[in-house]
Amino acid sequence: MTLLSLLDAELAFGDLPLLDGAGLAVAEGERIGLIGRNGTGKSSLLGVIAGAIGLDGGEIKRRDGLRVVRVEQEPALPAAAHLHDSLLLRGHIPSMPDERERWRVEARLAEFLHRFGVDGTRAPASCSGGERKRAALALAFALEPDLWLLDEPTNHLDIDAIEQLEAMIVAEARGSRAAIVITHDRRFLDRVATRIVELDRGTLHSYPGNFTQFEARKQTELDAEATSRRRFDKFWSQEEVWIRKGIEARRTRNAGRVRRLEALRNERSARRERLGTAKLAVDAGSRSGRRVAELRGVSKSFGGRPIVRDLDLAIQRGDRLALIGPNGAGKSTLLKLILGELAPDAGTVKLGTNLSVAYFDQLRAQLDEEKTVAETVCPGGDWIEVGGSRKHVIGYLGEYLFPPRRAEAPVKTLSGGERNRLLLARLFASLELLESLLADYAGTLLLVSHDRAFLDAIATQSLVAEGDGLWREYAGGYTDWLAQRPASAAPAPAAPAAAAPAPPAPRRSERVKLSYNEQRELAALPAELEALENEQAALLARMSAADYHTAGAQQMKADVGRAAEVERLLEEKLARWMALEDKAKAAA
Repeated sequence: MTLLSLLDAELAFGDLPLLDGAGLAVAEGERIGLIGRNGTGKSSLLGVIAGAIGLDGGEIKRRDGLRVVRVEQEPALPAAAHLHDSLLLRGHIPSMPDERERWRVEARLAEFLHRFGVDGTRAPASCSGGERKRAALALAFALEPDLWLLDEPTNHLDIDAIEQLEAMIVAEARGSRAAIVITHDRRFLDRVATRIVELDRGTLHSYPGNFTQFEARKQTELDAEATSRRRFDKFWSQEEVWIRKGIEARRTRNAGRVRRLEALRNERSARRERLGTAKLAVDAGSRSGRRVAELRGVSKSFGGRPIVRDLDLAIQRGDRLALIGPNGAGKSTLLKLILGELAPDAGTVKLGTNLSVAYFDQLRAQLDEEKTVAETVCPGGDWIEVGGSRKHVIGYLGEYLFPPRRAEAPVKTLSGGERNRLLLARLFASLELLESLLADYAGTLLLVSHDRAFLDAIATQSLVAEGDGLWREYAGGYTDWLAQRPASAAPAPAAPAAAAPAPPAPRRSERVKLSYNEQRELAALPAELEALENEQAALLARMSAADYHTAGAQQMKADVGRAAEVERLLEEKLARWMALEDKAKAAA
């Protein structure tokens, strides 16, 4: 049964069209993942469905008695002495006419607050962003609506809470109930979504299945669209040549053909191009020493609670270290310890030479709400120095997907995703530190993120909070940590070894020494890795040069191919070096 339908929806803010003849139908039991570029209007669409925003045109039809609950990106909590009371007010629970229903909802609220690990006796003003988000989600599930509207529900949640939320949505949004979820967490969408709906250039496109299935179909559609547009543009250009020749030569024209050309012109001018990818390429800045930071026996406590205990850690240039742990584990504190901004209670922190540090803060507290986008990036001027060359602020912002009209918009009108891009634009312009973002960045990255696919794609190693101030390092990203965790986390079983009559076999396997050829290979690998790193740096420098476009298509293709090959060789040789190192240590 259909819960609601959106028909020919039109919505614009100023000159920015968000919905342009959009249509959508939501049926019972569906779990829809709503995706699209930042700033395209996804949150506004949820506002329309919730009844908080009116359409400029079109209509929305809701089933009689449809109950909708929306959880915003940053939920507002009414003033109250306790969080529990604030949630009662937010959900309008005291005004429910049926007393039994009111008691039942209050009982469910207490249950879900417990499941989300939220203390209902806390004062709302003292709650962190994560606690406020979990509290709003607990209320949403307690209310048991027909339709949940969840806007970035994984924001502020740690990985354990995200996985718990996945299970709850799958369990609750079924049968006669449905959910629409906005998120950039691809793994979340793979596990939760039964359908993907993409908001693209004002229209809604539906794809059955999860995000992985959507990606495969979407690429085919984009290729077909590009082919169709190339044919259209070729035909249009031929007609433009004809009309000019007709005027100059014959002075007479076929009226039907002229009208067709006018229609082609109108169609082309009305065409909304698909947004490209942000070009996050800037100067790499000065090169740091090989050692970025070294921690020896570092410990730190607050109020008697150990945050870090006896930590030994070495961070080398080029490492991409992910800090993984639940909210409150001390990830931000550990970052400050690593960077020397916070003194340890015990142990030493040594920083490398020639370090230049840049922060990307998810709280975006550095942004002035009243300034325009252009003023934020380039206060008091129109030109930015990037990579040794001058760029006009409008052109520079275009590389971060800000069209000229948005450059003059105040920060307070930006979406969450646009604010992130603005902070990145200002960060990179002011420090001239990065050649490209994250995966292609030649410097060192310290990452705090709860996006599991992101960590898998970027991190070379993970430092994981294991409780009571203990942090343990694992190779790879989130999935690698999960694979290693059971064996690595298990303590060395001294007692079982004594009780078991036959432990020599594993002991013997642990002491297998390197062969002569393996010893030679291990000795040669550091030099091979350094040579590959140098070649990679040289390739990136050449490809980032301002005049690289003059190199020619063949050279560019060769460089791209070689860069990919070097990256593959680096990964293979690094994995081999780590395996031989582990084997050598086990035999010692």
